[in-house]
Amino acid sequence: YEGEFVMEKKGLLIILSGFSGAGKGTVVRELMSRWPEEYALSISATTRKPRGQEHDGVEYFFKTREEFERMIEEDSFLEYAEYVGNYYGTPARPVEEHLAAGRNVILEIEIQGALKVKEKYPETPMMFTTPPTASELAYRLGGRGTEKPEVIEARMRRAIEEAEGCEIYDYLIINDDLESCVEEIHNIVRAERSRMKLHLSELEEIRKELRRFTRKGE
Repeated sequence: YEGEFVMEKKGLLIILSGFSGAGKGTVVRELMSRWPEEYALSISATTRKPRGQEHDGVEYFFKTREEFERMIEEDSFLEYAEYVGNYYGTPARPVEEHLAAGRNVILEIEIQGALKVKEKYPETPMMFTTPPTASELAYRLGGRGTEKPEVIEARMRRAIEEAEGCEIYDYLIINDDLESCVEEIHNIVRAERSRMKLHLSELEEIRKELRRFTRKGE
């Protein structure tokens, strides 16, 4: 019939933060492995040099400082920050392209970047991952076998700072069991995509169609 419409199937932007050692990277890889058609990972841009076997466009988009600052001037980032003399940021265009294609985009970022993204995308659900206890966090940080005691202590101090601000997040995800953690996040994402306020434009189209049918019957 005339005026038929198709509901939007735009993807959902997801912020995933957490303590170092909380297993964010493992969780993200598992989500993308299980549901490759539903999820996409945002790749950050940075001015630091590639390390080891890193490749441009895979681990990071590697930029010169001039290129990065030009992108800042052009408002090309959802968020960006400078750490230890290097810029790190989330390019907006790839994220928007994934969302338009219907894929849920995971932003694995820290709290400062999360707040900036939330300003631009207020409906973005914010998730904070953590091991079940502080002692488990310390164990995981030390269990990597490559970290010196002073590095572990520095990360634990950083965790104390992050714990003071994580109440702004919508969901606290306890990563005690990988299977349960991944399922919980996936269920939250599906529920968030079904929220009514994300579909008000579709609802308005339905109302218009109902009014047309009513006028036809008069």
